[in-house]
Amino acid sequence: MGFPILNIKLRHYTRYSPAVCIGCDMKVVSGDPDPKGVSTSFVERHNLSMRMGMRRFTRLTNAFSKKVQNHEPMVAIYAVHYNFARIHKTLRITPSMAAGLSDHVWSLEEI
Repeated sequence: MGFPILNIKLRHYTRYSPAVCIGCDMKVVSGDPDPKGVSTSFVERHNLSMRMGMRRFTRLTNAFSKKVQNHEPMVAIYAVHYNFARIHKTLRITPSMAAGLSDHVWSLEEI
């Protein structure tokens, strides 16, 4: 089964202008995943958490970063905070504590 890989070309930039599709290629993606475990819900929820937690990923805000060099340190800080300092409601502990990597909630000084 192939999935289209889209090649896009941006029009003259205006704030809300969509990209123009200039072609597509069909690439074969193969594997044998367990159908019960295939879901995009986890990835979509993580993407939403990142966008809501870091306004750098939200366009048309004052904090939006266009450069990768500005994103890298913020994503690293967010990942440490998310996994070591933030208590998750469903777990009632941090993910690092659930995985046995830490025995306490990290403070800002420890991050």
